[in-house]
Amino acid sequence: MIKRILKILVIFIVIGLILFIFIQFIPYGKNHTNPPVVSEPNWDSQQTRDFAKRACFDCHSNETTWPWYSNVAPVSWLVYRDVVEGRQRLNFSNWQNSRLREPGEIASVISEGEMPPFQYLPMHPTARLSSAEKNQFINGLTSTLSR
Repeated sequence: MIKRILKILVIFIVIGLILFIFIQFIPYGKNHTNPPVVSEPNWDSQQTRDFAKRACFDCHSNETTWPWYSNVAPVSWLVYRDVVEGRQRLNFSNWQNSRLREPGEIASVISEGEMPPFQYLPMHPTARLSSAEKNQFINGLTSTLSR
């Protein structure tokens, strides 16, 4: 009975490894180009920009830093999707074409902890803003968007 269970376990592990290797050849999530920076908001201060760079730019700008795990499927698929969707929703590097400009909506997602998302923070601890930093950032973004 134990030999049978071990045999089944080994088969599952081998199949899992084969699938893992196979999915590495799927090209989705491998395009790690950063388009040029076209325009940025007229920041109210360097500090506001620094907060945005620290907590937002990896997904919401054309200045993404692609970590090593962004090359390993299936994680690469998730990272790539997050960056593509983030840039479509709000792109600090292509500001005139960004769709999200409502200060209240941006303030809300930051203050409620929706951004940066929880799955991003373990690998990017510097993106975690303290309560005081969040308040400063929200005030700075509100001022920036009012310009």
